[in-house]
Amino acid sequence: MKNLWKEWRVFIFIILAMGVFRSAIANWYLVPTGSMKPTILEGDYVLTDKTAYQLHIPFTDHVVASWAQPQRGDIVVFSSPRDGIRLVKRVVGLPGDSIEMRDNRLLINGKVLDYQLGDQGLAVSAWADSPLPLVVDEDLGDVQHPIAVHDSRNPYYQNFPVQKIPGGHYFMLGDNRDNSGDSRVFGMVAEHLIDGRARYIILSLDWDGSYLPRSGRALSRLN
Repeated sequence: MKNLWKEWRVFIFIILAMGVFRSAIANWYLVPTGSMKPTILEGDYVLTDKTAYQLHIPFTDHVVASWAQPQRGDIVVFSSPRDGIRLVKRVVGLPGDSIEMRDNRLLINGKVLDYQLGDQGLAVSAWADSPLPLVVDEDLGDVQHPIAVHDSRNPYYQNFPVQKIPGGHYFMLGDNRDNSGDSRVFGMVAEHLIDGRARYIILSLDWDGSYLPRSGRALSRLN
């Protein structure tokens, strides 16, 4: 056993250090769906900063220090309150906000957000099939970002009445607005379910292109 420990101790320490790093500091996740298109594509690996808001004891959910809260526009990784599946969505509603949607337009605290026609080239690069969605830039205050709007005429996704967000909870939406299972489906997300903030795309594999890396997406910052 002594000889075995000498031979394997470096490898064991590396595995333990990697586990601690991924548990408490940063982790990377494969995004398997298009709910965040055109910002995040299927096959993107996103790097998540697990220290963006707080510090956990490794391998536990116990918080030892908190220094920030998610802000409107942040892209976060969290566990679904419905089934625990890890998801990536955008924070659009904060604790205490009143949020509503009318014809795919968000109203926050009674004010309609500003929308401008966006870069339609994003739709061409993110959707191989047609018809292509309309890309619109949504203004969340400190963050302006593209969303995709399809001609689905689905009132379930494009409209919901005023909802008051309770303390310690957040309202999440996907940027692919008519094709995203988000807070319109599973409700508000409690803060303790948030794993961290998605900061970068570290690798992107084209699932429709023989899984080859997509050029220009690796190491790109998420907004």
